[in-house]
Amino acid sequence: MKRFARFSFQHRRLVVIGWSLTAVFVLVLSSATGSKFNSSFNLPGTDSQTAVSLLTKNFPAASGEGDQVVFQTTGGATIRSPTVKTAVSAAIDRVAKVPGIEAVGSPYGKSGSAQISRDGTVAFATVTWDKVDANVTDSDALNLVHAAKSTDGASLRVSVGGDAISNEEGGSLGLSVLVGVIAAFLVLLVVVGGALRAALMPLLTAGLALVTATSVISLLTHVMDVPSVSTDLAILIGLGVGVDYGLFIISRHRSGVKAGLSYETAAAQAVNTSGRTVLFAGITVCIALLGQFALGVSFLHGVSIASAVAVALTMATSLTFLPAMLGFLGPKVLSRRERAALAARGPVAAEAGRFWTKWARFVEARKRVVLIAALAIMVLIAVPITQLRLGSSDASTDPSGSTTRQAYTALAKGFGAGFNGPLQLVGQLSSPTDAGRFDRVIDAAARTKGVASVTHTVISPNGKVALATLYPTTGPSSNQTVTLVNHLRRQLIPPIEHGSGLAVHVGGETATNIDFAHVLSSKLPFFIGVVILLSFLLLTAVFRSLLIPLVASVMNLLSIAAGLGALNAVFNLGWGASLLGTAKGPIDAFIPVLMFSVLFGLSTDYEVYLVSRIQEEWQHLNPTRGHPLTTGVLTTRHNHQAITTGQAKSGKIIAGAALIMVLVFGSFLLSGDRVLEEFGFSLAFAVLVDAVIIRTLLVPAIMHRIGPANWAMPAWLDRIVPNLSVEAAEDPMDQPQADEPPTATADGDEPTDMPQPAIQRR
Repeated sequence: MKRFARFSFQHRRLVVIGWSLTAVFVLVLSSATGSKFNSSFNLPGTDSQTAVSLLTKNFPAASGEGDQVVFQTTGGATIRSPTVKTAVSAAIDRVAKVPGIEAVGSPYGKSGSAQISRDGTVAFATVTWDKVDANVTDSDALNLVHAAKSTDGASLRVSVGGDAISNEEGGSLGLSVLVGVIAAFLVLLVVVGGALRAALMPLLTAGLALVTATSVISLLTHVMDVPSVSTDLAILIGLGVGVDYGLFIISRHRSGVKAGLSYETAAAQAVNTSGRTVLFAGITVCIALLGQFALGVSFLHGVSIASAVAVALTMATSLTFLPAMLGFLGPKVLSRRERAALAARGPVAAEAGRFWTKWARFVEARKRVVLIAALAIMVLIAVPITQLRLGSSDASTDPSGSTTRQAYTALAKGFGAGFNGPLQLVGQLSSPTDAGRFDRVIDAAARTKGVASVTHTVISPNGKVALATLYPTTGPSSNQTVTLVNHLRRQLIPPIEHGSGLAVHVGGETATNIDFAHVLSSKLPFFIGVVILLSFLLLTAVFRSLLIPLVASVMNLLSIAAGLGALNAVFNLGWGASLLGTAKGPIDAFIPVLMFSVLFGLSTDYEVYLVSRIQEEWQHLNPTRGHPLTTGVLTTRHNHQAITTGQAKSGKIIAGAALIMVLVFGSFLLSGDRVLEEFGFSLAFAVLVDAVIIRTLLVPAIMHRIGPANWAMPAWLDRIVPNLSVEAAEDPMDQPQADEPPTATADGDEPTDMPQPAIQRR
């Protein structure tokens, strides 16, 4: 790592130009080729996927994306009023001419009476595309919206609903990113003592990585299915971790400069110590993200790769581009006041701040009370996770001003909430008599509690598939709808199918979302278990201990439980949802998976940074280390001293890094996109409690209570486990020398490429 850093520092022009040219090349290439985002996914072995496959193969016209144009009258007129009918018909004619539209089902057609509400104030036209939802572009959806709303006015309200429209209306990241960057910069400015250029470096490093990452993601859409939300999530994750990685390295570099190291040596030492933490954390996050492939859900593959690309590039720029920029920065990595103090008083070793020293001593003195109180708070925050409900967001949670939300509200008012989430009954016919049996399924379903209506059967052109649309009485994200789908599949359909060649499957978007949530819920415990086991093994190799990894694993689970508990409390149960401007609804099923992957890496990052500092102090006090379980009072005192000193020295950086994360992730509550709001809130809250409660209270208190056994490891295991030290031992040659410490003047304008004279200590 040290040689790597010295190369970047010494060849800084080459490194900076190389990264800049790479970013420009990838950006130009992605702009020239465009993107082909695809949000489709397969759920092999599920009932809804079988229904989709049957329709795609035998009934192409029914397998395309379906949207609705919703008309609502005001002022006493009805849909059948002559002037309203003229306006509605004109809108439908324009919609039918939109490129890519396969068919439009008018409420004035032969079978359109069911598309007009009983009071005659609401009607809808069905729109069928000649392609699936994933292939309907934003421009296609926008053309449909413009055509449909051409007759929107005071007496006739026109709105458009459907997945393609929701995708086109997705929230914008612009404001969120701007707010997040400004907030991060202000925190960085405080943490680095007002050094303006030093505060900008982590943002510049993260920005370069994200420009490159988003371009790479765009190129990846040509070779694999990547959902459009992947870029937004990659920016959110990359911005948060990138700024944190930069802060860790630049803080250690500044400490080295203040201690009298030359700028090059300080940069090399920063990368060799904190840079190893960055490398370890970045690889850990990438492994956790790519581990989502084990879930077998294709939708997550593109999301995980896109996020891993962003994390990997932020890690790479932090370890190469940032040391190169430190070479250009020279003495200006310190503020003017710090340079003046260094010139006047000479090098000073880094010391813990007064506040964090008092905080660490408080934890040591009241470790039992702190442990019990902090643990109780974490458990209390996590309690709402017992009512966690996974599903998929629907238009009822879209912003109130969106056309999809307006369409949802109008349909619910005119026909009932279930018209926003119809189910498809798809029958595979193997003989002429099967069509009659399918009609029996339709008749039985129409009489089932929770069913508003069922359409007549439609047979595919080849006669192999029968299709009917079922409208529930409840909305697509309702628990009652989930119960209805389960009843249809388990109780109603099997007896009618028995003894025949008929196979009936329940499909449609609502059923697919239900299956998606079920698949992820069933596989989530296994995924979490594998990642936690990986965390334990890695930390065992890093710290040569069994208890420290065990404590870290439990603490990671607590962080995740708290984040999910708070997320469920706000977005599902509605606690304080009005303050955030969000509607109640189930938690999107893939959010816990992504949240766990990212938070696992972040929590491990803070754990490594904290415990490595504590371990440095422990090894300084116990150079031979011995066997902690057999030592006495002196070693116990050394353990307390190491924990307190290490916590005090790392507290400011962990708090600053966590605050940046909270502000960056929290800024995505301004995006207007529910998925990003859920993800941003859950990560921001989890990082907050992880840094404030777990890393500064629980972990130190537990380590104080455990005692010297923190560092115990059986001799036979110590020989087997590889040594993956994060904080590498410092080279004696990196210590301040009498003839080569850095020059630091009050203005700091000396050239940094030249050999620098010594500072005389006073």
